[in-house]
Amino acid sequence: MSIRRSNGPASAPASDPADGVPAWQRRTEGEQRWWVALAILAAVILQMLLPDRFVLHPRYVLPVIELAGLLVLVISHPERMSRRTRGVRIGSLLVLALVAANNAMSVVLLVHRITTGGQIGALELLAGGGAIWLTNTIVFALWYWEYDRGGPASRALGLADTPDLLFPQMTDPKLALNWEPIVIDYLFVSYTNSTAFSPTDTVPLSRWAKVLFMLQSAISLVTVALIAARAVNILPGS
Repeated sequence: MSIRRSNGPASAPASDPADGVPAWQRRTEGEQRWWVALAILAAVILQMLLPDRFVLHPRYVLPVIELAGLLVLVISHPERMSRRTRGVRIGSLLVLALVAANNAMSVVLLVHRITTGGQIGALELLAGGGAIWLTNTIVFALWYWEYDRGGPASRALGLADTPDLLFPQMTDPKLALNWEPIVIDYLFVSYTNSTAFSPTDTVPLSRWAKVLFMLQSAISLVTVALIAARAVNILPGS
């Protein structure tokens, strides 16, 4: 299978699938920003709903900054992500980094509370731990989405010859003709990695992807194991 590299201007039209080149290797329309915005918004809302003992104080400072950054991104670049804009790219990474750092601190506080034997109710533990785990899944999904083949704009322009994450659809010539990964696909990869603690159908090829997979699996394993171990001793009837 030949690989086509597109280096033309961002305003050039999307390639015709009739030329036989898979969608992920040619210029396409690009993804809608709304799906990414909804994913980040969901993560921020989960952080705002966490119990006080699992967040940094004052608790609403970071979430408000995250929401403000997200709003700026949506307003400044509401269209499809089919052109490379350095400022938007940096802003998007900064917002995601803030969400990730905030959730990382929640993980640390959760682990500290469990391992030091602090008083914590069963409902608070399960709800708080579940929200942290789910936020972590969203965060890693967006990291994969942001860096796979150079990011969403690079994928839309068809600039990357080789994938960092090999989805099964890419290996089937018929499916690959009109298929390329979007946010929900990266969310699925992140979810399965968080539950199975290992890659499932999508294979990490790049070293950075393998490192992120290992880090995500480790965080998920520690979080689930500690919550389960503590919950056994505090749930009614245990």
